[in-house]
Amino acid sequence: MQPVVWEPPVALSPQEAAIVRRIHRAKLFVFLRAHRHDLFTAPFQQELAATYRDSPLGRPPVPPAQLALAVLLQAYTGVSDDEVIEATTMDRRWQLVLACLDAEQPPFSKGTLVGFRQRLIAAELDRRLIERTLECYTAEHGVSSSRPLRAALDSSPLWGAGRVEDTYNLLGHAVRKALSVLARQQGRGLAAVAAEAGAERVVTSSLKAALDRNWDEPAARETALAAVLGMVAQVEAWLGSQAHTPAVDAALAVAAQVREQDVAHPGAGGAALRQGVAAERRISVEDGAMRHGRKSRSVRVDGYKRHALLDLDLDLVRAVGLTPANRPEAEATEAILADLAPQAVVLSELHIDRGYLSSTLVRDRADDLAVYCKAWPVRNGSRFTKLAFTLDWEAGTLTCPNRQTLPFRPGATVHFPTETCAACPLRERCTASARGRSVSIHPDERLLAEFRQRQATPAGRAKLRERVAVEHGLAHLGAWQGNRARYLGERKNLFDLRRVAVVHNLHVLARSLAPAA
Repeated sequence: MQPVVWEPPVALSPQEAAIVRRIHRAKLFVFLRAHRHDLFTAPFQQELAATYRDSPLGRPPVPPAQLALAVLLQAYTGVSDDEVIEATTMDRRWQLVLACLDAEQPPFSKGTLVGFRQRLIAAELDRRLIERTLECYTAEHGVSSSRPLRAALDSSPLWGAGRVEDTYNLLGHAVRKALSVLARQQGRGLAAVAAEAGAERVVTSSLKAALDRNWDEPAARETALAAVLGMVAQVEAWLGSQAHTPAVDAALAVAAQVREQDVAHPGAGGAALRQGVAAERRISVEDGAMRHGRKSRSVRVDGYKRHALLDLDLDLVRAVGLTPANRPEAEATEAILADLAPQAVVLSELHIDRGYLSSTLVRDRADDLAVYCKAWPVRNGSRFTKLAFTLDWEAGTLTCPNRQTLPFRPGATVHFPTETCAACPLRERCTASARGRSVSIHPDERLLAEFRQRQATPAGRAKLRERVAVEHGLAHLGAWQGNRARYLGERKNLFDLRRVAVVHNLHVLARSLAPAA
């Protein structure tokens, strides 16, 4: 059965007006009560209803608009699914927005809320929620949707919700998870199943305590690793004789992945932890998408990076993206462009940091797109920097301060002949290398030269400062989403990021409609 269009009253009742007067801080409740009919128009409600299967059986589903409002309020208040259900009967502000004043029973169950969230994700309607806030702003202020877009793009860290573990505990955790699934399937206790599989250690409170080694000794660590790997192999063999579900195989696959990425076999059948870190090293059993990454040299991130594209003229978040923490910023731009495409806007200015320079958004840009970014600093101690060399882009040549010319190409390094540099009268001011001077040409060297020219002027530096707005926008998103992910998995956390972007945009819209003081 298809959901019906939700048509709550537009005008405030005397009871609702009294509640509104008592709300002094959480003003988004008041705004959503006043504008819920603008955000969830009948056509948009039909889009939401299309995610439900049409069936003559059962009761009519809860109106999707009411559930969508609950999803947004959950992001705004930072509460759990259980607390959402409690709030619908215990918090007058929630009841005000959801049109269920004085309800003794929740208007929907936790299962209904979770199911609706899954429908939003499957149909990409969480992206549509962002678009609806943009459409509402355009309708309220008469802003042309086809105007040139001036935008800024930046990222911030988001620590994952999964537990980060070392190799020993990752292997033990994966084995324990496989045995737990099998124990539930067989209706037995985990301890009994683990004992039968020869893996009693994984059911203790600490695998490392059960191994009882002097972890400061390299030899002790090697024998502990051998014991854990032997246990994994024994459990794999034992499970081969047991009827089990695919969930058991999935958990064992995690153990196999960890063994492949973290364990080396240097010879004589021995095993040792691999030196260095695998490129796509798994760091959590429960969240396979989390990765080690760095925001800076001193700040390591175990989880994700969130990306936001901010409209510099309207202060609205146009699009967001989420990537594992080890991935370059440039990889997020494909998703950002996909989110921008339905908005039918044309980028005229893009303010970014250097991490996005290698993105398709920059490399494949149209001729009329102006990119603003701070150039990489050029240093060479007291000797000539690269800026002392002349690049002739038409001829494709590089000329040194002593007028020696060589061909170049972007992304390569130009090596001046050893003999030429040895006889150069400017050698002491240029290089100390016995092999002569070399100059690296960045793939985007021409663009970087343009950036350097701009930031050498007051007007250019003022233009660069416009990007600060997106940093403030990311700070607002982080205030509602938090620094740690709410969910396991990349897609659910992208959903969470999109809905906090909606909350940000609703605040911007509310401020724009507020009467002047």
